[in-house]
Amino acid sequence: MARSTMRPVVKLKSTAGTGVTYVTRKNRLNDPDRLVLRKYDQVVGKHVPFREER
Repeated sequence: MARSTMRPVVKLKSTAGTGVTYVTRKNRLNDPDRLVLRKYDQVVGKHVPFREER
C-alpha cells in the first residue's frame, strides 16, 4: 500500500542542542506549519520542545 502525502514522515530535533531526534508523522491539513512537540530528551534528562526539521 502506498504512503499518503497527507501524512508525511517528519523528523523532530531537540531545541536543547543535544542532537536528539524523534521520527513521527503529521497531518498536513491540521498542522501546515512546522510541528513543535514537547518530548523527553535523554541527554538532558527532562522534557524539552522538539521542532520539525526540513
